[in-house]
Amino acid sequence: MVRPARFGFNSQTAPSNSFQCLPPADAPSELQALALREFDDLADGLRGAGVNVMVADDTPLPVKPDAIFPNNWVSFHGDGSVVLYPMLAPNRRSERRDDVLRQVSGDGGFRITRTIDLSYRELEGKYLEGTGSLVLDRVSHVAYASLSPRTDLDVLGEFAQQLDYELVAFEALDSAGGAVYHTNVLMAIGARFAVLCAAAIAEQRHRDAVYSMLQASGREIIEISPAQMQGFAGNLLELAPAGAPVIALSTTAWRSLDPGQRRTLERHGRILAVDIPTIERCGGGGVRCMLAEIHLPARV
Repeated sequence: MVRPARFGFNSQTAPSNSFQCLPPADAPSELQALALREFDDLADGLRGAGVNVMVADDTPLPVKPDAIFPNNWVSFHGDGSVVLYPMLAPNRRSERRDDVLRQVSGDGGFRITRTIDLSYRELEGKYLEGTGSLVLDRVSHVAYASLSPRTDLDVLGEFAQQLDYELVAFEALDSAGGAVYHTNVLMAIGARFAVLCAAAIAEQRHRDAVYSMLQASGREIIEISPAQMQGFAGNLLELAPAGAPVIALSTTAWRSLDPGQRRTLERHGRILAVDIPTIERCGGGGVRCMLAEIHLPARV
């Protein structure tokens, strides 16, 4: 997790993110204070649930209003790979920091064997925003991706080739009829379940393909509506501390689910719901977006 130094509304990301709303007339310092409180509540909640949380501090300069969402610029993989991603908004590109990777390797005790840097694709105007653009089935090595201005098919292909993933790409629409900005707001994959807003997927054949892949993996599918997707119900992450799995999501997301959906999700892990309204409203991202999960091997 990256603790923000200058959280705020990012005008460079807003045109492609319908989940992002102009903030009320709060001073920037007030938005920052609210976001910090929400960030700390999530970090504390995760630690209380037994999750090992590493926190890197954002740097005040250059200003990075979305630094709180590190999963867009980096992903960590079980074979020791680290992937760095090309991002659409120029003011997000400085979020990529070598010192954060050194912290993961040094303080965290994880082994990094190679770094795959896809950020050069920014020069081509082609983007892939980490595990925002990608929802990964890390067991079956399947990468699900909704095409959008932030998720380019060519870069997806390069990721799939480098990491040996099968690619399932499709188009999905948000409530305004535009491309869903990130795949991780319409679906999530846990060890034994998947959350999916199938109605957002534009073509029936692509819906069928996604369903078929998820069913073949043996996961229980929890289908959510477009309204629930807009409430961040698809933006959750299963974590694996010692003991039972923890499913982290926002209270906005949890409240949007009906009793049956909640019961189904509760069968798969302990629910950790944290209130992050400022981050959701002004940043346009949820709990999952705040977490860059580490799958690297331990250093021996």
